[in-house]
Amino acid sequence: MTSIGSDDRGWLRAVPAEDGRDPLLTRAGHRVYPARRLSDLVQGRPPGVTGSQWSSASRASFDFVVYAADTGRAIVAVEIGPVAPGGSAEQRVERLKDAVSAAVGLPVLRIGSPTLRAAEHGRRLVEYVIDARAYAAGGAGVTAAGDDPAPVGFRDILGRLPDGRTGPVNDLGALTRAAAVEAYVAGRVADPIVRGLHVRWVDGPAQGWSWVQVRPDACLVERVSVTEHRFSCGIDSARLAEDLATVAVGERLRENVASDLVPRAELTAQIVALSGRRHELVGGFAFDHLCAD
Repeated sequence: MTSIGSDDRGWLRAVPAEDGRDPLLTRAGHRVYPARRLSDLVQGRPPGVTGSQWSSASRASFDFVVYAADTGRAIVAVEIGPVAPGGSAEQRVERLKDAVSAAVGLPVLRIGSPTLRAAEHGRRLVEYVIDARAYAAGGAGVTAAGDDPAPVGFRDILGRLPDGRTGPVNDLGALTRAAAVEAYVAGRVADPIVRGLHVRWVDGPAQGWSWVQVRPDACLVERVSVTEHRFSCGIDSARLAEDLATVAVGERLRENVASDLVPRAELTAQIVALSGRRHELVGGFAFDHLCAD
């Protein structure tokens, strides 16, 4: 598990075990509260942050804050929603929040998606990350043939899926994959297979792509970024990003799938362009098989 930053926690407000406010949920030794402003989390302007920066950042909020139930210490602040456009006022506020959070050692998890929203998807995501971190901290695994333990990541634990098959029970995109098959049977999509890829940029976010072929020449495409500041989700952030992109595809499948489609040739060109930047990616690019239309 990665370090969460500064050991000086004097600037972060602890939430007492009994503070009069009901949490959104409690899970595995954590208490989760929604919609917390930065001024609710930080006690005064921290060193290195100007008065103007603090004035703007302190009014901004996070969608969720996860606390340790026993100490009241903030474990992570979470944001879910569209990526702020470059040079926009939203991006400036985001950078100020990041600067203040870094100054006080507040871990931040940011999910960037044009489709996923805190109100509809946040609770499930937070629960998932709490469970994944608990599993990783416990060093859980299964035994393979022989005597040596064979660790299995949280995402790859096998079990019974909703459709009766055996598969990874912690695949967030499982329901979308089932919905794509139903849409294919109903004639709403041209291919029942949900495809995807994931990468992680050097000194940047993880990114996941997911798509389903709605027509022979056009695809419904979703992209999600996952940024971990002084935090670890307990699973590979790039795989999480792809799974969340698949969740977003499922949301779109429930709507009018004929809108906002990407030509198949254009999607292939975008994948080829991404492969050409493999030197900017952690571990390179592992999806060359997707570069042929």
